[in-house]
Amino acid sequence: MSGKPEPTRPLSEDSTLILAYQDGLRALQERKFERAKGLFQKVIAGGPRELADRAKVHLNTCVQHIEPVAKVFQSVEEHYDYAVSLINVGDYMSARDHLETILKQAPKADYAWYGMAVLDCLNNHFEDSLRELGEAIRLSPANRFQARSDSDFNNLADDPRFTELLYPENESALRYPRE
Repeated sequence: MSGKPEPTRPLSEDSTLILAYQDGLRALQERKFERAKGLFQKVIAGGPRELADRAKVHLNTCVQHIEPVAKVFQSVEEHYDYAVSLINVGDYMSARDHLETILKQAPKADYAWYGMAVLDCLNNHFEDSLRELGEAIRLSPANRFQARSDSDFNNLADDPRFTELLYPENESALRYPRE
């Protein structure tokens, strides 16, 4: 180690790569996977490490959509993780297809019901979301606590049915006050 600071890239180069990353995200959201792939590869090749790491994750998504590889999952949980990744990139239709497939294979998979509840809440299908979240909680009460801090349910935060679902102890206290 020479003690000399490493030369930094000119700001304009970093700016160009940041713009390429942003364009890649936009293309990914528009489902233009080939274009996004090229932009993310450019960022990976010359971008700062943190930006390149993020680009690699998105590049993986692009490759999964471009290559006609049969999606064979080792487990239902792995399949669920893939469905969540689709939700995270805004591909709600594909995510719904995968979650429905999971629920056909494993109807008692509480996490799949939870995923459907999140998906429906993000799409403003509140009745469905509440029903699915109720099922997720019925199958595993721990989902109640997870949903309390899950920002994906912000659209339901003011709905009294949501509050009743997450805080049943408050509801019973109101019905049966102590003397």
